Amino acid sequence: MPHQTNYTEACNNFDKIYEEAIKSREPVVINREGAESVAVIPTVELNSIIETAYLFQSPENAAGLLDALQRVKAKTNMPQTIDEVRKDFSLYEEE
Repeated sequence: MPHQTNYTEACNNFDKIYEEAIKSREPVVINREGAESVAVIPTVELNSIIETAYLFQSPENAAGLLDALQRVKAKTNMPQTIDEVRKDFSLYEEE
């Protein structure tokens, strides 16, 4: 569960909130009476969320990602070498 604080505390202790968000990798929610809450979140985490949402916009891509996740969870994938992957996808190193 993300840490929460109020607006006044956030203004007075932003350096601590910043460090907490970076250290914990969790959002810090800032509540302000009569207004919408906001969150301080590390940029890397935000970019990851945005990328995941983008990848799931396409139903076909979402189905493929979920299928891959199920295979990983079921441990049905066999490890492959880089050379095997390159061969499977007709990718060859340029000389």
